[in-house]
Amino acid sequence: MHNRLKTKFLGCEVKSPLVLPAGIMDMSFSGLDISARNGAGIVTNKSFTLQPRIGHKGPVVAEFEGGFLNAMGLCNPGIVDGLVEINEFKERSDTPVIVSVFATNVNDFLKLTEYVNTSKGDFLELNLSCPNVFDEFGIPLAASKKEVHKIIKAVKKISELPVIAKLSPNVYDIVLIAKAAESAGADSLCMINTVGPGMLIDTKMIKPVLFNKFGGLSGPCIKPIALKLIYQTYSEVRIPIIGMGGVTTGEDAIEMMMAGATLVGVGTAVYYRGIEVFNKINDEIVEFLDENEYESMEDVPKLEKLK
Repeated sequence: MHNRLKTKFLGCEVKSPLVLPAGIMDMSFSGLDISARNGAGIVTNKSFTLQPRIGHKGPVVAEFEGGFLNAMGLCNPGIVDGLVEINEFKERSDTPVIVSVFATNVNDFLKLTEYVNTSKGDFLELNLSCPNVFDEFGIPLAASKKEVHKIIKAVKKISELPVIAKLSPNVYDIVLIAKAAESAGADSLCMINTVGPGMLIDTKMIKPVLFNKFGGLSGPCIKPIALKLIYQTYSEVRIPIIGMGGVTTGEDAIEMMMAGATLVGVGTAVYYRGIEVFNKINDEIVEFLDENEYESMEDVPKLEKLK
């Protein structure tokens, strides 16, 4: 890994600004390990819930011209078995891990946090924004600044790890939500989650492509939305942002950083460019640094903040 890619995040120096987001490479230690060995600076597990979840019936993923639609339904082995995989990964790798958890109320988030406190994870991500379980849980918590503030404030009182709030783009004003998270003590923001939900139709079968009918959009089609929301939020908060949404190339990653992101998530691009995508994007970032005579990641300029 090129030394010039090193990036500081919440007191930790990571080998690359690239992050494997939740839900991309399953939740096993091997999925995290292969991502780290191929250039990811930080890896994230698929969000854990208190109890195991089977998720939605298939098909759960569909490709379209601008990206993907998915409705996995938060399938995971549950927090207890999930943390076994996290701990096994940490025994084999020094790559930092974001432990992502999902719940629908304060008490369950607190229980999850207590479990994570006993793990070898490095950061705690509160997934407040899953878009493809509306039928089961209703509007995401991230749509309410009051709920976001309440959950983060409670979790911060007991968490032994820095807390990252994962926010939804599917809200009226994401900046208000982000500021509520910051005021409650969040150490960082992760944005954006998938856009939607949306829908695709099989015209021959005359039915929705996904069994769940609706799913979250990811891929290149959402990058302009992500850039706009990250830029708006960066202009109003002082905590670091993990930016993601449609990043496929080094140029995309630089755009995210210029919009205000400190780290950059790479998800759907694993499908387009293979698991080697992290190393490929790392190389493209170094090329950008060379072409513009920047010595390190700290030299990559940010857009002027909104007035």
